Order: sequence, then C-alpha cells, then structure tokens
Amino acid sequence: MATQTVDAEDAARWDAVEEATELMNDGRFVEALVALRNVIKADPRNPYAFHFLGAALFETGERETAREAYRAALRLAPNYLGARVALSHLLRQLGDLDGALSQANEALRRFPGDGEAMQAAGLAYAAKGNRKAAKKQLEGFLKSNPDLEARLEVEQILGMLGIAGENEPVEFE
Repeated sequence: MATQTVDAEDAARWDAVEEATELMNDGRFVEALVALRNVIKADPRNPYAFHFLGAALFETGERETAREAYRAALRLAPNYLGARVALSHLLRQLGDLDGALSQANEALRRFPGDGEAMQAAGLAYAAKGNRKAAKKQLEGFLKSNPDLEARLEVEQILGMLGIAGENEPVEFE
C-alpha cells in the first residue's frame, strides 16, 4: 500500500511539470520558469520541478542558479539520475571539474554502467586531462547505443584524446 502511495505521488509530480516541459520543448524558457516556480510553490518537495527549473535556468544563462536548482532536486531525490548528470555537466562547464567528476562518479555508483553517467564522467575526466579514464568512460558510453548526435560528439572528443599527451586537458564545447 505504501508503494502505491509513493507511485501516485511520483506520478502527480510528473504531471505537475508537464506544462512547463512542453513550454521548454517549444523554446519558451521564461514562461517555463514561471510555471515551474508555481509548481514549486504548490509542492516544494517536487524534485522534477527543481530539475526542470535548473534546465530552464541553464537555457536562460543563469548557470549558478541552475546549479542550485539541480542540487535542490538531488536533496529531494538522491537517485534522480537526470539531475545528477545535468549537475555534473553544468559543474564542468562552470570550471568545477572535481565537482563534476564527483557527481558523475556518484551517478555511476548508483547506476553502474549507465551511458549518460559514463558520458558525464568521460567528459569530466577529459576536461581534467585524464585521457585514459576519459577514453574508457566515453567508449562505454558509445556501447550504450546513444542517439546519433551524441555519438558523433563523443567520437569527435575521442579523436581529440589521441592528439596530445596524457594529463593535458581536452577543450571542447
């Protein structure tokens, strides 16, 4: 019975962010921000609202605030893989390479072999200059059968890993 209640709450929380995600899909990020903030006011324990708030803030250039939104999602739902991977990517882009790698490794600890977590770890390792670890993680990501765009991006980065010496950071994005 308790599982059914949790499942119902989870479904309701997903339903609550549906309008905002549709706005985001249409590129209407400012409107999505308003909708997500309303969802959070109604249910401050909705991890999906915080995750998508982070995504919308990222798209509007508010990266530090996006970081806090992703962290809020993870405080509410530590196993929320999408939020953890997004936080890893954002931390890497903000220059916090240790934080990015920590989040990616935590994602892999919780979800061993997950392609998205492997990609996040590989990109963090590449940015730190650990080419051997980056290559291992990125090759693992490719084995997860990603979409074409992600596959091409990672194949390009793998090509860049062989150009310079070990421990030299790879610049991409």
